[in-house]
Amino acid sequence: MTDDTPPLPDVLAGPLLRRLSTERLLLWLVTSRPLDLSLMLHPEGHPPRRLLLGDDRLRRVPVGRHAWLHLIDVSLATPLPTGTLIDYDLKVLGEAGERGIADWGPHLLHEGTNYLSFVLGERHHRLLHGSCRKPHHDGPDGLVRADAWLAERRREPQEWPAWLLMTGDQVYADDVAGPMLVAIHALIARLGLFDETLEGATVPDSQALYRDEATYYRRAALLPDTESGTALRERFFGGVRKPVFTTANAHNHLITFAEVMAMYLLAWSPVPWRLVEMSPPPLDGEHHHRFLVERAIIERFVEGLPACARLLAHLPTLMIFDDHDVTDDWNLTADWEQVAYGHPFSRRIIGNAMLAYLFCQGWGNDPDRLADLTARGAELMEQARQREGWLLAEEQDDLLRQLRRFQGWEFRIPGSPPLLVLDTRTRRWRSERHPTRPSGLMDWEALIELQEAMLDAPSAIIVSPAPMFGVKLIEAVQRLFVLAGKPLMVDAENWMAHRGAANVMLNIFRHSRTPGNYVILSGDVHYSFTYDIQLRHRQEGPRLWQVTSSGIKNAFPVSLLDWFDRLNRWLYAPLSPLNWFTKRRRLAIHPRDPDRAKAGERLWNGCGLGLVDFDAAGRPQAIRHLDARGYEVGFPPAREQ
Repeated sequence: MTDDTPPLPDVLAGPLLRRLSTERLLLWLVTSRPLDLSLMLHPEGHPPRRLLLGDDRLRRVPVGRHAWLHLIDVSLATPLPTGTLIDYDLKVLGEAGERGIADWGPHLLHEGTNYLSFVLGERHHRLLHGSCRKPHHDGPDGLVRADAWLAERRREPQEWPAWLLMTGDQVYADDVAGPMLVAIHALIARLGLFDETLEGATVPDSQALYRDEATYYRRAALLPDTESGTALRERFFGGVRKPVFTTANAHNHLITFAEVMAMYLLAWSPVPWRLVEMSPPPLDGEHHHRFLVERAIIERFVEGLPACARLLAHLPTLMIFDDHDVTDDWNLTADWEQVAYGHPFSRRIIGNAMLAYLFCQGWGNDPDRLADLTARGAELMEQARQREGWLLAEEQDDLLRQLRRFQGWEFRIPGSPPLLVLDTRTRRWRSERHPTRPSGLMDWEALIELQEAMLDAPSAIIVSPAPMFGVKLIEAVQRLFVLAGKPLMVDAENWMAHRGAANVMLNIFRHSRTPGNYVILSGDVHYSFTYDIQLRHRQEGPRLWQVTSSGIKNAFPVSLLDWFDRLNRWLYAPLSPLNWFTKRRRLAIHPRDPDRAKAGERLWNGCGLGLVDFDAAGRPQAIRHLDARGYEVGFPPAREQ
């Protein structure tokens, strides 16, 4: 850093409110140096509290020479009230006094306020949920829309959602625009994010990677030129054309831990963007034109980041990964796993994304369960700080191996009704006889754990990143590609793709001790829909609702989805033989039509977030989609068929 370089801001990203309760608060923050902090809490109608954040309440983790995670974990002897506004301020302490959020983060404040606020719900009466936020998708950002919606209800705590649930693909580590990658590299240099060596790659380390002429739009060329490397390139980095959903764009796939950490900062906060530029690197004509188009989209994305950061500073947020948080088709088949985990370079790529997920997403869901992994990660980062910014390769690989083998990413939030958040990526039901076929989204043991959590429960909210009950025609198309031996071409990841997992899941809901109301919240598919589901031939049985909202900033190709929607209604009508010969024939599934759609349309295609209200029995009272274009879409109850 030269003498004329302006000083770095103290706070680079956050605070993000994570798992909150009346007796414990978790907040996530990234700063340019280790800070001394205090937390001010002022519940409406109650005396204020001031809490000094000492080492017992704050873990500081260096991730660069000028980048520090601050993981704030505050236990409260006197519980906070529920159902009321609680103002809070995070003060930076220094020799010149203390600076509050109004000083260091005014973009986080609603107009006319001096403090941030949150509300602790008395029960899970309302939830905001969504997935799939891709910065270079040419569409509006659902988080911006949700911030505007919340601002209109700022003084009405009864209207605030109990949680914001981010149900997968919070970042796209595998699909990165060229201008975003330029910004990532500029931020790495500005903050001195830690370097690493790269075993099995054609470049020796991260610095060589960033300088390589193939680092933009041609990263597949950086893979080792061996037989296993060729297979890896085809399966993992190939950018395979996917005619059903999208084109997998792995040409700028993130590789190093520093790259993934920089992506999180740039996806969640406007502050790092003040430190970087998106000047085009040397590119050929085609890639240069693409860069300029993508840069215009990214610039519009950045304009909305103050609103996104404000929303995340006001609503407690829970997160779970899906594939793009790590890589497309992550653990799709047993064969994929054998190839991807069989090479040190791909293992490092996957592991780095998982380590960043631990620090930026996983910790805030369940810090006690992840305490050992978080401590190991902090130790690795501290070693790098003492070694002039280089991660120790052996220790890094050992930690990434633990992350890959860890079983415990799922979590449960008590309340009325309880929230059960599923891990559908790392505990797969692999096919031993047909390793090229899709694995089940959860293995038998994980499904049994889910059943035990649901038995005799009067109600529950289940977060499954992929819908448990999806669009039959699209699942049938995926099935055809699986039979042709091409599951990677269509993201054949649905609950019905694996017979064993599908049957166990359906048997859980048919169990005699599963009598309650169950709402399944999902994302993943880049369109939104709602089903009412009942068991046939059961007088006393569970009521189910599949509520899918996707994407926050992503969408399905419009004309293709229109055709799928139309054909699905024709081919899978209630009396259709195709409808009868499916795995779900023991269920009566009634789609809800969006109230803004054309007559008969059931799939809503628009960026935004889902909003679900629940009654005291855990049944959805109202299901809406906060469309990022500025209006609401309702999903009224389906007519009985």
